[in-house]
Amino acid sequence: MKLISRSSAAKALSLAAVSALVLSGCAAAPEEDATDAAAVDFLACAVSDEGSWNDKSFNEAVLDGLTRAESELGVTIKEAESTSSDDYEPNLQVMVDAGCDVTFGVGFLLVDPINKIAEANTDVNLAIVDGWSNGATNLKPIYYSMNQSSFLAGYLAAEYSTSKVIGTYGGAQIPSVTDFMTGYYYGAMQWAEDTGESIEVVGWDPATETGDFTGDFVPNSPTSKTIALAQLNAGADVIFPVGGDQFSAVKEAIDEVNPDAVMVGVDKDIQLTNEAVDGYVLTSAEKRMANAVFDIISAMVGGEAFVGGDAGAYVGTLENGGTGISPLYDFDSKISQEVKDRLAELEAGIIDGSISPLG
Repeated sequence: MKLISRSSAAKALSLAAVSALVLSGCAAAPEEDATDAAAVDFLACAVSDEGSWNDKSFNEAVLDGLTRAESELGVTIKEAESTSSDDYEPNLQVMVDAGCDVTFGVGFLLVDPINKIAEANTDVNLAIVDGWSNGATNLKPIYYSMNQSSFLAGYLAAEYSTSKVIGTYGGAQIPSVTDFMTGYYYGAMQWAEDTGESIEVVGWDPATETGDFTGDFVPNSPTSKTIALAQLNAGADVIFPVGGDQFSAVKEAIDEVNPDAVMVGVDKDIQLTNEAVDGYVLTSAEKRMANAVFDIISAMVGGEAFVGGDAGAYVGTLENGGTGISPLYDFDSKISQEVKDRLAELEAGIIDGSISPLG
């Protein structure tokens, strides 16, 4: 039986909140009610990758940021969903033709087409999540130090595991994916160092850069389930899939091999946002793209000049809240206060630079 109940979700504290309380002794600020803002003359746009806007992962997070800007800032929004790589450049061109004040491309796969569009339309403001500018000063890169939150997730996974074998796999062997996996690996190794116990990570070895990959980001592909089954059969009882929405595939594999196993979610708070895997998610390494999208739009609406290229890059970290791990919900009772305190120390150490999440 899984331990998490969605009904208790709202009552749980995130580890980030626990860390803040441990480190500062301050209570969390009360939530503010969002209200619809008066309309402003600003068009914010976005183009998905092949994962779709309903991927329960990074595309959906970007759309969340867009719709939040619509609600809170009064901007008009426009989106285009891509079903294959053939759609990327045409969808971006649609946004150029629509006169968008800023257009977000979602994911590494859009790097080449969005750079092409940026170079051909130097008066257009563009941003790329998990990508870069090839020199275009009108293209803002949005990066995340995902090794930071994944380090904490790996430490937690190693602590929770009873087999002391944990697994991870990716959609493609690209930096924006392996960054998660590397942090997860070294977080587990930190746990081993702290406890004097051994831990095995299957699916990724950062030293040799070899591991398990599905080869695409198609949601819940048969390959995804096959990899999850193999890792579970190798003894892993915590699985970290880094490839968009692979969570139902992992759930099916868990049900077939080890109903006591769990997963670590990616990009969003998967326990909270994906009812299909309710109770299977220990925590998630969040890439808070909604925050970046909203913040960039908000700054522009407020009159701040758009800056692209490396000089204008947004980097999400533990320190600025661009990344972090999700609440433990009812798994919280299974993690000792000593471990929670250590996680808070590790988070603080990563922020101040005294601890490296890259080994």
